[in-house]
Amino acid sequence: MAGRQDSDDESRRIIERVARETDPASVARTAKGARDDVTAADADRADPIEYWGTRIGRALGLIVGIGLLIWLVLFIIQG
Repeated sequence: MAGRQDSDDESRRIIERVARETDPASVARTAKGARDDVTAADADRADPIEYWGTRIGRALGLIVGIGLLIWLVLFIIQG
């Protein structure tokens, strides 16, 4: 009987975690965080070189990451 109770408790924890992770507010926070990363919201705006360098570097990193992901998917599909 104790094993059944443990299983039920674990199931409830999993369901609660999924509910927290799929909460629209959580998704909105994640999207805002990603946008802030790419737009260099944390960079010093008084220094234009740092600001634009950060924006360009992060945008290029995002583009390269997406390109690598596409390449991986194509590699797996073809191979």
